[in-house]
Amino acid sequence: MVGKVFTSREEAALQLVNKLKKYKGKKDAVIIALPRGGVVLGNILAKELNLPLDIMAPRKIGAPDNPELAIGAICEGKVFVNTNMVRMLGINSVYIEKVSEEEKEEEERRVNLYRKKKKPLDLKGKLVIIVDDGIATGATIRVAIDAIKHHRPAKIVVAIPVASPDSVQVLKEEVKEVICLQTPAEFMAISQFYKDFPQVTDETVIKLLQGK
Repeated sequence: MVGKVFTSREEAALQLVNKLKKYKGKKDAVIIALPRGGVVLGNILAKELNLPLDIMAPRKIGAPDNPELAIGAICEGKVFVNTNMVRMLGINSVYIEKVSEEEKEEEERRVNLYRKKKKPLDLKGKLVIIVDDGIATGATIRVAIDAIKHHRPAKIVVAIPVASPDSVQVLKEEVKEVICLQTPAEFMAISQFYKDFPQVTDETVIKLLQGK
């Protein structure tokens, strides 16, 4: 069964706010949004919950003949590889290393562009709420979680509007709390659960991170 369709990312964010009210104004809590779409939600959560906002920019490692299919992801030097998928598709380590290096450069470009020389938030000992507009394979958010753990936070909470049931189950084993508004069994793409799902530009991300 296909799940409920959100009107927009903004509507989905406001629904998440209701599930996160217990964290409103907590001095030790921060929000980490995943660009680009996740920053739209992260900006609203940050304002409504009165929490600081920052980003991580994980990059997926796409399959050779289907770049949109994530076989892994990288973030802040951490690498996640879906070994079962890699084995099934017969992908060698040379390809993974090559694409990982290319995506590392893109990750650094985005972080520098979005932050505009602003220092990253200190995550040590913090309650970190990581947000995106949805999770399909889960590769990018899993590697972002791994990167966040390297900063030794007190707790990690994943907050997403929609995700596949399998992805949510995996995440529940990796973080303290997963807040997901719906987990439809028929999951093809995140966009199918939004009526309005425009491409988010770099310029929009920069403005949102500047509080505009």
